[in-house]
Amino acid sequence: MKSEINISNREQVLSRLSRQPSERAVDSAIVTSPGAATQTWAVKVKSNSSYNIYNVINIKINEAGSEPTEIGQQVQAINLAEPFDQQGALSAGVYAVMSRIGDKNVFYIEP
Repeated sequence: MKSEINISNREQVLSRLSRQPSERAVDSAIVTSPGAATQTWAVKVKSNSSYNIYNVINIKINEAGSEPTEIGQQVQAINLAEPFDQQGALSAGVYAVMSRIGDKNVFYIEP
C-alpha cells in the first residue's frame, strides 16, 4: 500500500513539473557524434551593434578574383576573440566564418 502511494505521489510531481517548466532552466545541446557537422557560413561584417556583437550578412563566394556576393538579411553574431565587456574593434568589410552554437551565431576574428 505504501509503495502504491509513493508511486502515485511521484507521478503527480512529474506531471506537475512537466506542465510548469522552470523559468531559470535553459536547455541546450550540441551534437558531437561521428558524422555530425556544425553548420557554418561565410559572412561579412557590416557594422558593430554593441560590445563584441556585430551585424553580419551571409556571402556567396564567387570565382577567384571577383568580389563575394551578399545574400539574405543581416543577422547578429558574437566575436569570441574580443572581450565581452569592451566595445568591439572590427571594422566593416571584414570576412569571417560564422557558426551557430545553441541559439547564438558566433565567429572568431582577432582585431
